[in-house]
Amino acid sequence: MLIPNQKVHLPLLEEKDVTLYIKREDTIHPFISGNKYRKLKYNVLEVKKQEHTMLLTFGGAFSNHIAATAFAGKEAGLKTVGVIRGEELRDNWQENPTLKLAKDHGMEFYFVSRSDYRIKNTSDFYERLKTLFGNFYLLPEGGTNTLAVKGCEEILTESDSEFDFVCSCVGTGGTIAGLINSVRPHQTVLGFPALKGDFLKQDILKFARNKNWELVPNYHFGGYAKVDEHLIDFINTFKKETQIPLDPMYTGKMLFGILDKVKQGFFKPGIRILAIHSGGLQGIKGMNLVLKKKNLPLLDI
Repeated sequence: MLIPNQKVHLPLLEEKDVTLYIKREDTIHPFISGNKYRKLKYNVLEVKKQEHTMLLTFGGAFSNHIAATAFAGKEAGLKTVGVIRGEELRDNWQENPTLKLAKDHGMEFYFVSRSDYRIKNTSDFYERLKTLFGNFYLLPEGGTNTLAVKGCEEILTESDSEFDFVCSCVGTGGTIAGLINSVRPHQTVLGFPALKGDFLKQDILKFARNKNWELVPNYHFGGYAKVDEHLIDFINTFKKETQIPLDPMYTGKMLFGILDKVKQGFFKPGIRILAIHSGGLQGIKGMNLVLKKKNLPLLDI
């Protein structure tokens, strides 16, 4: 599968003599885009190998993972269940574009309170799910497990060894771990967390085998799914200037961070950067509903 690397042409990059390409993983599949396709690939094969008929996973209102799992399950002939954070969504999920997309592809929802969601990884909660749904193949929130990392190790190709830095947004750590395991010794992986907190490093270390990586904090804009007018303007301007759409949860924050680091002189002249576009564009419609309620500018679709 050949995914194009698209060169980014911006005056700032020319001024600083930095080359930036974006690997358009968002073009990999119309519904299961980017890293979600990679994470689900070997997990779906394992579901079939174990002769399960149901795939159960977790996510929030705008989860790319929920939408992708629903479609992947339908494509594979599997029943899917989404344990969704937020009981308040039970009566109005039809108004949420992500959940509507998942339901259209056959996913059954189980809405839980935020306090219950925090204990989703405990044995008591697992037993409750087994009582409700019977036997199922469990995928963690965000889809990160050993098989997901294996899929993400396939993102880079031989020709990508020409780059000095490989940049990735970071949610649950599976994608960046796959990249860390597959880069060449002369390359450095930079991770741009979309969440606040120092726990991500430990999550990545569970799967990463190499040491040539680092996290770049302070570009999370307040935490997961948090955006402001500055980020919205950046994403809209970037799309206008490059014709590359970015999502507000992950890739928008990563590209903002990369270009800010270029501006600061973090990258030496002559450096070549490859940024991984992890998809997630389906979440823009849902984010625009939130922005509209807050009287903030909307993201271009």
